[in-house]
Amino acid sequence: MKFFQRFAYYLVGLIIGLFFVALVFSGKDTRCNYFPNARVLNDLRNKPFYYSDKASAILAQKWIDTADIKNSLQYGDVDFDNSNLIVKKGKMYTIEGKTIKNQEVVLKIINYSDKAVLEDIIKK
Repeated sequence: MKFFQRFAYYLVGLIIGLFFVALVFSGKDTRCNYFPNARVLNDLRNKPFYYSDKASAILAQKWIDTADIKNSLQYGDVDFDNSNLIVKKGKMYTIEGKTIKNQEVVLKIINYSDKAVLEDIIKK
């Protein structure tokens, strides 16, 4: 079999395989969260999100708002050295992020099985 024939068979098989992969994954809300940081942030974003009284008081100071918190939950880094602590029947996670004004912040979030609660916001 010549190279051209082998290459044609390869392309036909590749196209059929891509078709089946697209068929399986189309319409599904699939995400590829392979790393621990992405898994934790995705889990916190997908749960109902609440604010503690302390966090609400800090949000009232107007140097940070809920858009900054959502941005930190999307692009922030989880500090695993200070995270995964059992607190109030949940796990405390420390997330380092930035505000829109490029101010570094640290979010302390308790992850329960059914909700996530922002406990504290610390300006660095």
